[in-house]
Amino acid sequence: MKTLIVILGSALVAGCVTSQSDTSGKVKADAILKADFAKGNPTIVARVSVQDDALAQCSKFRDNPPKEVAARIEKEQLATIKLPEKLMGDWKVGEKIAQSGWGLRHSDMDMKGVPNKNAGLPDGGNGGNCYACHQLAPQELSFGTLGPSLYRYGVVRGNNLAIQKYTWGKIANSQAYNACSTMPRLGHNKVLTDAQISDIVALLLDPESPVNK
Repeated sequence: MKTLIVILGSALVAGCVTSQSDTSGKVKADAILKADFAKGNPTIVARVSVQDDALAQCSKFRDNPPKEVAARIEKEQLATIKLPEKLMGDWKVGEKIAQSGWGLRHSDMDMKGVPNKNAGLPDGGNGGNCYACHQLAPQELSFGTLGPSLYRYGVVRGNNLAIQKYTWGKIANSQAYNACSTMPRLGHNKVLTDAQISDIVALLLDPESPVNK
């Protein structure tokens, strides 16, 4: 990791004092990223080294694109959302998903780049790591504040069909509602499955969920 930091730093310095045609530093950094940090896992390499058009536009305008660009991003991202028949799943499973930070970290893979099974979730899949950015339930002692508190989310908004659709879509692809949202596109980037998103929707909206107590 120390070598990666040194080379990445060298690449940044090189970019300041050399022409754009000199890409040797970037090539070296990319090679280490693929071989070491991501352990060759193409999913992680793609996520950290390749931007789609939406992210590229947000980077270009430093997350403050012109209104017409933001509107285009939101329209295109909204078109990617395919709602399932079942929008609300099991809030108890949703709570486990929200608590788990497992998935797409280089440490979650073996030395061959094959994901290890997550024993903490019923399906062995990724977690949503929701508490890293949001407060959800009052008994949670530690939570992030990068995102708004979601405590009493269902109490405030209700749980009608329109709210279910919005909540599911927001988790699946936040950029459909806020062009340069810092919230991960958990469904769009296949971090969570449709069923997992439905479980988190239940966590947020079910009256019996600790979120709404």
